Formats: sequence, C-alpha cells, structure tokens
Amino acid sequence: MAGPASAPPSVEGLIIEGARTAASDGGLIDVLNPSTGERLAQVARATPADVDRAVASARAALESAAWGGMTPADRGRLLFRIAQRIRERAEELALLESRDNGKPLRQARTDVQVAARYFEFYAGAADKIMGHTIPLGPGLLDFTVREPIGVSAQIIPWNYPIQIGGRAASAAMAAGCTVVLKPAEDAPMTALRLGEIALECGTPPGVLNVIPGLGPEAGRALASHPDINQLTFTGSVEVGIAVARMAAGNVVPVVMELGGKSPNIVFADADFDATVKGVTTAIFQNAGQTCSAGSRLLVERKAHDEMVERLKAHTRAMRIGPGPDDPDLGPIISQKQLDTIERYIGIGREEGAEIVAGGRRPAGPALKGGFYIEPTVIDRVGAGMRIAQEEIFGPVLSIITFDDLEEAAAIANRSQYGLVSGIWTRDINKALALATRMKTGQVYVNTYGAGGGVELPFGGYKKSGYGREKGLEALLSYTQVKNVCIRYS
Repeated sequence: MAGPASAPPSVEGLIIEGARTAASDGGLIDVLNPSTGERLAQVARATPADVDRAVASARAALESAAWGGMTPADRGRLLFRIAQRIRERAEELALLESRDNGKPLRQARTDVQVAARYFEFYAGAADKIMGHTIPLGPGLLDFTVREPIGVSAQIIPWNYPIQIGGRAASAAMAAGCTVVLKPAEDAPMTALRLGEIALECGTPPGVLNVIPGLGPEAGRALASHPDINQLTFTGSVEVGIAVARMAAGNVVPVVMELGGKSPNIVFADADFDATVKGVTTAIFQNAGQTCSAGSRLLVERKAHDEMVERLKAHTRAMRIGPGPDDPDLGPIISQKQLDTIERYIGIGREEGAEIVAGGRRPAGPALKGGFYIEPTVIDRVGAGMRIAQEEIFGPVLSIITFDDLEEAAAIANRSQYGLVSGIWTRDINKALALATRMKTGQVYVNTYGAGGGVELPFGGYKKSGYGREKGLEALLSYTQVKNVCIRYS
C-alpha cells in the first residue's frame, strides 16, 4: 500500500497563476513520511518574491472578467464540480494525506470527504449572499450589498491539510474572493493537489494559488503583504499573535483559529459506553494533533474509578502503526513534536500526576524510523498543573475530578483557551445549565465534533482565537458591506 521503497520522491512546484512553477531561487523542502521518517517528496520552497507573484496573480484574477465577472450561480457550479472531482479522486487523496501527515487511512478518508462537503456546502451558498433594505421613510431608498473582501491570504497547519485548506478556500471562493494558500511545510501535498483539482475543474488562473514555504519566510511575507485584503490563520497562539500584528500593519482583518485545551465533562449518570467512545475519539483522533482535541477529562468523583478502568482497557487495545496500514493510532508529525509530547509527559510526572496508560515510545519492526508515542492517560491531575493548562498537541489525556456542576464549570473555564467543550449526562437540565456556563465557541452534549461540523460555526473564545470558520457564518469574513442610499421624488 505504501508503494515500492525504491520509487524516487516526487518534486512538486508551486501553483501560481494557474501553472506549476519552481521557487524563484530554486529552493526545495524535503517532506517526510512520519510513519517511516523517510523522504516522501520535495516541494518548492516559496520565497518572498514568490509570495509577491502569487498575490499579484490573485489580484489580477479578482479584477478579471473571468472571475470578477462570473455570476454567483456559476461560482456555485464551479465549487460543486470541485467537490465532485475530490470525491472521484478520494482514495488517491486519502492515501497521500495518510503518507504525508501520518494519520490512519480511515481518518484521511474522512478528511477527504469533509473537504468535498465544504465545497458542496459553499457551492449552495454562493448565490445566496444577500444584503438588506433599510426603511428610512418616503423619498429614501437604502440597501446594503455584500461584496467580496478581495484577496484572501490563508495560512493553514499540517494536521488537517486537505480539510482545513478546503474549508477556507471554498468559503472565500464562494464569496467571490481569490486565494493565496500557504500550507505548512510538514504536510503540503494534498493542498497542492487541491490547487490542481480546482484548475482541472475550470477555476480561472490566479483564483487559487498554492505556495508551500517556511513560516519565517513565506508565511511572514504573506501575513505582512500590503496587497492582501483578508487573512485566515490556523496555528499556535504564539505564531497567531505575530501574524495578527503583521496584518494589523496594513489594517488587514484576520480570522484566527488558535490553540485549545478542550474539556470533556463526564457526570456519573452518563452512558459510559458512548462516553468512552466519544472521549477517546476526541483525544486520540489524528494522534491528538487537533486544536479542538478533548485533552482534559473532567470526571465526577463517584464515576472516576470506572472511567479510569475503561480508559485503560481501551488504550491498551489500540493498535499503533503506519498511517497507510490504518491503525487506531498513527505517528506524530515530526521528531520535534514527538520530543515536545515526551517532555510534557515528564512534566506531568514531576507535578505529581500518575501515568495510568501509555507514556512511552512503542517498539516493533513496523514502527522503525517513525515518530510514535503510545496513547497516554494521566490521572490525578490538578486543574492548575501545566499538563492541564498548556496545549500538548499529542495523544495525552489528563483526568481531573469534580464534585458538582459548579465545580465542573469552574475547572472547565479555568483555561486561557475556549475552543470546544463536551458534556456527557442523561440529565438534559444539567446539560443545558452547564452549556450556558461554558466559555467556548462550541458546546457538544453526548457527542463531540458532530462528524466534521461543516455546517457549524467554529472558532474560539479567549486565546483560542476570534472570527468564525465553517457554516454560513464564515462567509461574513470574506465579504464587506456596502450601504447605498438613494433620494428620490
């Protein structure tokens, strides 16, 4: 499934103005397969000069008759064709995503389908971006229109390349914007395929440019570029702050989807079979490398022992292996991230927490060269410990106990983050009372993530960011309001 070992790595160019092109200085980035540590491909390493080319390409396309003059209905038809083509190439894209990112193949397949769904969803919305009339009385007609905000710069992370690339690009294109998409250098392959697919489906050149590159080079040049009109960023808080400052220098609005330390709150009356499945999926999916991962488990004290035993049994049964082999848990994206996760597990021990499952690097012939860590459950965690407050970005679950609803709310909200929360209980009154107290952008009850949540506005409170992606709410970020007032007699 992983292909012949002797096959030479591919060399992938940037996509600018509808064509593949080398970086201006000929630079390349080695893309590693996290499952083996071997080189998967080389991609062009975009320079600031390449960013200038891509932005100029997007600007020209925005003002062209081919795109600027396209009707909203035709934009919708184009987006729907892209969705269909993604589905036609679904298995190819899923395997590439699994090799590039390391995630289990079934998770990569889901990501591909979700990416297609984004294009479908926004295809249906493209001709429904409407304004309003404002009653001012006789002699005055006032109305608003929503116009494309312009060139959208989109800096996406390595954990969900095709899904996050699809969600941002599809919404921007539905609104009539053009896009410069910079995927992370760790996993850029499916974002480049997305750019190819858009062109195959008739997207005018320059509407979707894809420029892999390093953050300090291409990312900095894009975020600070004077000719972009909007910026969408997904990544860490520290980098997000720097990116926002760069954009502010040109008065460019930003959508920020940053870190998370999301709680799953489990009451003693919960359905434990469904809860264990939901809780473990929320933290171990994509090896915990998810901004919205349910990395804190708050358990009512009288349910603690049973939950811990169930979690220990579940994690011990999980199969670890290369992503294309479709295990329960794939590798971490890089050696650097693996070292960070191990460091946090060590910090947990030093703080007095107890590792009740996992916490080590697994061994075995199939894992040689890859970046693997066991699914890890840490018990007896205090709400103020670093492992309960700082984002680890790995398959590490911290367990904290509580005695009543008020304490659960206080612990859950004791965080600089506020992205997602989950509540597990059979008591709807208890669920709603707690949901109103959560300082998070999304609250789930007896579920978590809602199957990709294409239709559901997604974004954070506090340092988890601002603005919203997904759903119709996302279109607001890619449009600007113009008011027209007419006096008549």
